[in-house]
Parts: sequence; C-alpha cells; structure tokens
Amino acid sequence: MGWRGLGAATALLLAAAAGAAQDYPPVKARIEPVKVTARAWYVQGQPGMANAANEAYNSNAGFVVTDDGVVVIDALGSPALGNELLKAIRRITPQPVRRVIVTHYHADHFYGLGPFRNAGAEIWAHRGALDYLTGGEAQRRRAQRAVDLYPWVDADTPLVHADRWLDGDASFTLGGVRFDIHHFGPAHSPEDLVVVLPQEGVLFSGDMLFTGRIPFVGEADSKAWLARIGRLIELKPRLMVTGHGAVSSAPGRDLALTRDYLAFLRVEMGRAVADFVPFEEAYRRTDWSRYAGLPAFEAANRVNAYGTYLLMERELLGK
Repeated sequence: MGWRGLGAATALLLAAAAGAAQDYPPVKARIEPVKVTARAWYVQGQPGMANAANEAYNSNAGFVVTDDGVVVIDALGSPALGNELLKAIRRITPQPVRRVIVTHYHADHFYGLGPFRNAGAEIWAHRGALDYLTGGEAQRRRAQRAVDLYPWVDADTPLVHADRWLDGDASFTLGGVRFDIHHFGPAHSPEDLVVVLPQEGVLFSGDMLFTGRIPFVGEADSKAWLARIGRLIELKPRLMVTGHGAVSSAPGRDLALTRDYLAFLRVEMGRAVADFVPFEEAYRRTDWSRYAGLPAFEAANRVNAYGTYLLMERELLGK
C-alpha cells in the first residue's frame, strides 16, 4: 500500500517509531527468551552488578503469552535492553504487549520501560515507588548510571512512571490466564511486587530472591525482608523466576542463600552496633569467607553491610 496510502498521521507515527528504534545504542548481548512453562518465558541477565562490560544486562525479566496479548514482568536496565526484549518477544509471538508489571523501581528493572510504553503497553507498579521517583533519589541514581553505563544509560534516560499505581494486592485475567499480584514491600524495596500464575505454578519474585549471587541489600528493610521470605515459601510455587539468576525449581532451598545472607548481615552488624564498634572496624573483623566467592560480592557486600549497620543503629534506637 505504501506510505501515501497510510495517511499522513499514521505515516508520521511510523516514522517516529522507526526513528526512535534507531536511537538505541547497539547491544552486544543476545536477549534470548527461555521457556519456563507453556505460557511463561524469561530472559536471564549476566551475573554480578550492572557495568559497562555487561551493558547493564544483569537482571532478569519475564513475559507471559496469553490468548489475548502478552504481559511482561520487568523491563531490564536500559532503553536499549528494553527494546531488545520487545524484539525478542515478537520473535516468540505476534501478540501485542498489553501490560508491563514492574516488581520494583530499581534501575536494572525499569529503565527499559520506554520502548514498551511507545508500543502501547499499560504499566502497573506499586505506589510505594513514588517517593523514590519524586524525591530526587531516582535522578541522582540516573546521573551515577549515566557515568558508569554510558551510552546505554545517559542523562536523558526516561524515568517512566506507571499508568496504574497499585495500593496493595491485585488480580486480573487476560486471555485465559490469571495473574495474582501480591505486595510484599517493604522488603528489598518499599514497593516489592510478586506475580503469581496459579494455573502455571509459576511465581515471578523480582528481587525478593536472588539465585547464585549476593543480593543487593543497600538500604532495604532486611528484618521485613526476612519475614516476607516465609510468605513466599507459603505460596508454594512450583517454579520461581527470580530477579537475578536462574529459575528456581526448589524455591524453599534457593531462598536459603538470600535468607542466610540477610540474617548474617544483621547478626554481625547488629553485634558491632551494640558494642559501639565503628563500621570500618566491624567490616574488617567480619569473616566474609562464606560469601566472598559469589558473584557481586566485591561490588555489593560493603554497601550491603553499611546499609545494615545503619539499619541496626536505627532499630537499636527504636526509630
């Protein structure tokens, strides 16, 4: 039919979309979907923290193909990666992406939202992320990533807000598939969501669970996070798609690493706080050998320990 037959407005939209697609810097990493069940898929980022070597591809994302469209869970760590994920989904199915559920607003899970919004998807997230997005921290984090991850992240990378902010749990059915969304925050983040497909026996955990690597704790509420891990086990998923690492076919066992690491941080840093030991000395004294060989240890452990040290101070003071 050609451009002329499409009409001027449609032609402009298509031209804009084509131009936007060319704006993304090239990504060497292959975004290759892995089938989890008949309807559920995921892509697995590389181990460790986001860096220039892995082009910010260090987190997972999932998607579910229903009879009436696709639901995506998380969008990876840059617009270019989000665009590659969208292209990967289109290799699997011609169905449009109807909805993206953001498990939490950490950079490696939501910076890829732009291409999905441009494709017409509706974005859902928990409103607990709004303080982060509007309080200046999201802008500071983007500035830091623009230095470390340029050109995949820059000062203009959009901080895409949700179209629907959830206040708590929610459920919906699309194309014969039921989706149960549970708010588990505050834990890893204030807004943590997990997505359960009861018919498939699959749970998308976001960063409530890391497999095969050190969790990123930062300023998380580790006490609440430990309590929520028990709730995850109670949901009894057959398979758990994690925020980082391989799919877990034994969630109870694999949750042990995250649980034990959080508990270890709290015991060691809590003891130091109670004994008035300065952080630097406490960190130097602690035997980290159990975790030192795991991916992301060098990049994340000190930050995790310091955040936990400050948290234990607040807990000791009753704040």
